[in-house]
Amino acid sequence: MENTGVFVLIGLAAGIVSGFFGVGGGAIIVPALVYFAGFDQHRATGTSLAVLLLPVGLGAVFAYYRNGNVDVRAAAVMALSLFAAAWASGFLANRVSGAALKLSFGVFMTLMGLYIVVSSYGKLGK
Repeated sequence: MENTGVFVLIGLAAGIVSGFFGVGGGAIIVPALVYFAGFDQHRATGTSLAVLLLPVGLGAVFAYYRNGNVDVRAAAVMALSLFAAAWASGFLANRVSGAALKLSFGVFMTLMGLYIVVSSYGKLGK
């Protein structure tokens, strides 16, 4: 497994970003697997989902919960709908080309980044 070091670095980066910002680790893991480990988009997406299954569910959540920062009811409701949507979208994503999936991911990440920048503008000193 020649990419072990790359995988360790990707995992560390995803963990840090997830813990600090609540950003899904997939935002880091998917592009990193594509560009640094040579995965195609489908394999990167599937691997990212497998990686995030337990660490995200158990890692930072416990720290936030201990500090009273988890709304359990909201999390349970969202988890049920997320499960259904993730299953359906995973089914559909495997039926489109890797290029279309990569483009969609890039557009989504760009729009989310722009939203964060625009909504934060003028609030930095407050």
